[in-house]
Amino acid sequence: MHRHIAVVGLGYVGLPVAVAFGRQHRIVGFDINPTRVAELKAGHDRTGEVADADLAAADILYTDQVADLRRSDFFIVAVPTPVDQANKPDLTPLISASRSVGQALKKGDIVVYESTVYPGATEEDCVPVLEQVSGLKHGVDFFCGYSPERINPGDREHTFTTIRKIVSGCDAPTLETVAEVYASVVTAGVHRASSIKVAEAAKVIENTQRDLNIALMNELSVLFARMGIDTAEVLAAAGSKWNFLPFRPGLVGGHCIGVDPYYLTYKAEQHGYIPQVILAGRRINDNMGRYVARNTVKLMLKNGLDVPRCRIGVLGITFKENCPDIRNSKVVDLVRELQDHGTTVVVMDPWADDDEVRHECGITLARLEDEAPFDALVVAVAHREYRALTAPQLRALVRGDKPVIADVKSLFDREVLAAAGATVFRL
Repeated sequence: MHRHIAVVGLGYVGLPVAVAFGRQHRIVGFDINPTRVAELKAGHDRTGEVADADLAAADILYTDQVADLRRSDFFIVAVPTPVDQANKPDLTPLISASRSVGQALKKGDIVVYESTVYPGATEEDCVPVLEQVSGLKHGVDFFCGYSPERINPGDREHTFTTIRKIVSGCDAPTLETVAEVYASVVTAGVHRASSIKVAEAAKVIENTQRDLNIALMNELSVLFARMGIDTAEVLAAAGSKWNFLPFRPGLVGGHCIGVDPYYLTYKAEQHGYIPQVILAGRRINDNMGRYVARNTVKLMLKNGLDVPRCRIGVLGITFKENCPDIRNSKVVDLVRELQDHGTTVVVMDPWADDDEVRHECGITLARLEDEAPFDALVVAVAHREYRALTAPQLRALVRGDKPVIADVKSLFDREVLAAAGATVFRL
């Protein structure tokens, strides 16, 4: 049976999903943001996840009208699941999307959630909203599934169709339908989870595992810095063993690794268990932006610089390289900490959207060519534009006899920069 698909939420996750299905049949792409809908209708994706040509090749009715959802019978919900200021799950977008879908639900329809949640959220938080709004009964009139997103923003190799998809359903027939629908576009195939909760748990631990591994590297970086040992050199040496995992220290931001573990710990605490290891990893990673800033200032003071009178350049504000996504970027913490020391901080990023950065972070982006040279420089994000810089070019961006360069991602040769007169800090 051919399913009429609607994708609810057209961000970094939802749009690639919509485009993949839209190559097969006409689908509905729904988003509550009329500006987003208008730009997609005009044929451009500002997130950079989908090329204009691929947008043009997909047959999608872009809309912000709930009424347009009623032509569909298979709904894929791909909205953000952030945390609030207290790091508690904020299900507002998910509940809002469920209300919208509930208004369009008919007998026999299937709703599949892709948003990252804690185990139980689909059936305990979303289904009651769908039932209340639609007046229909789950498991009798309509059915739910969960198929966690695995989109990696900025990644051109691992895309929606080439990453194996976990699928689940509230019962066996629903599972098979969900599996068939996704298998029709995901060339990498599907993995059938035994239950919705298993699928939810699988997703949330994928990023928790990465978070903890990076936290270990960050803690080692702090320790080795005190010992006067270069972490990158240690990891290069340890990496010569066949089974050493190639994780690196860094700023852990974004909407996944820096957020998902809090969903798991929130649910754990509801079950009377206080996680130890997971929360320890979060504490370490959440502090790394401030740690980089404090060490940069410490070296500036050692070099005799009058810190409050200094200008510090920060290269990159997005949460990862070659991607405009600024959600939960830890570079913002770094900037705030530098500003707290009285310095003038100039932030540059060729990928980020100026208006979005101003609105979300209260930071006005500058152009590198207009602002250099600086008294200190923090290379915070490994955008290809920054990777391409040579040591002499980097040295030319800073002035004075003893400038400080914080190379957060260890992109540059430490010895060459030191030979050029720079004091180098790196994780």
